[in-house]
Amino acid sequence: MAEALGVDVDTLQGWESGRRPLANMRAGALLDLRRRLPALGAEAGLVQWLDAAMDADRIIGAGLGDGAGGPHPLAGWVHTRDTAHMLAWALNGTVPPALAGRLPKSRRGPVAVAPQLAAADRAVFFDHLRDATERTATLGEAGALLHRQALYLASYDRGPDAAAWTAHTLHQRRDVLARRGWSPYWAEARSTATALARLGDPQPLLEFIGRALADDDTAEAANLNYWALWLGALPVPQADDTFMRDRTLSGWDPVTLLRGLARGLHPAPGYVDLYAHSLWALLTAFPWLPQAAGQLAEPLRERAGQLLDGAALSAGSRRKLARVHYVFAHNR
Repeated sequence: MAEALGVDVDTLQGWESGRRPLANMRAGALLDLRRRLPALGAEAGLVQWLDAAMDADRIIGAGLGDGAGGPHPLAGWVHTRDTAHMLAWALNGTVPPALAGRLPKSRRGPVAVAPQLAAADRAVFFDHLRDATERTATLGEAGALLHRQALYLASYDRGPDAAAWTAHTLHQRRDVLARRGWSPYWAEARSTATALARLGDPQPLLEFIGRALADDDTAEAANLNYWALWLGALPVPQADDTFMRDRTLSGWDPVTLLRGLARGLHPAPGYVDLYAHSLWALLTAFPWLPQAAGQLAEPLRERAGQLLDGAALSAGSRRKLARVHYVFAHNR
């Protein structure tokens, strides 16, 4: 492989082990590597994950104090689900769903079986996130993006005292959660509610759906725009949260978003209600989607039916998901 790429074995092993980060390559050399890997037999879909991996490395590097200076990477860019999955892999060993079952077999040489940080590095990284969260809590809109993203990622910490700190800090933002409809703190409220749901408290997310989403066109648009970025339907990187306010719902592919939401529809408390509401809102905004869903339609109809037969949904979400089920059942 090293011979085919025109590099020495030590360089290749440095890339694989992380000793020589790909992000430190010259731009032209990195572009050439990305183009040559598929030609050598690498799966093109996996090569695309290099972007998310390098974004995750930038965030981890900033947390470990070896960044190159300048703005914090969480302060000038809205991170996506792919980057979050890469970070979760490094921080707590959770393999990204898109990579499950595709991990390489072990072989000789200094190659890690996963990009997981050592315990000491994880502690330093999460301490950095908690410090960034507390430091930006009183900065208002100027620190809003860094604050909400650092706090959200801090909820990935599985340490013995981490959950208590995260829950306490999240609950301190009750004033943000109490706002109705759209506000400059809407994105923070959404992140706060979803992080609490991950920690086992779905009630704030249910209240957020009813208070800060329903019956507010700007908030509904913001939710769909955020999902579009998070799930890859909006391919253009965003420097801040202002893109969420675009009520034209332009710049992203509704079918791609439908596919992403359908894949995430599972009975996780709180989350399932957000997915159900978002699917309903997406179909309301784009009523032609059932005709364009193709092979996605039948699995989505079946999954919605299973959830409607269970007890995981709130009453409001049940009504909305019933509408989704009805639309797809009558477009077969």
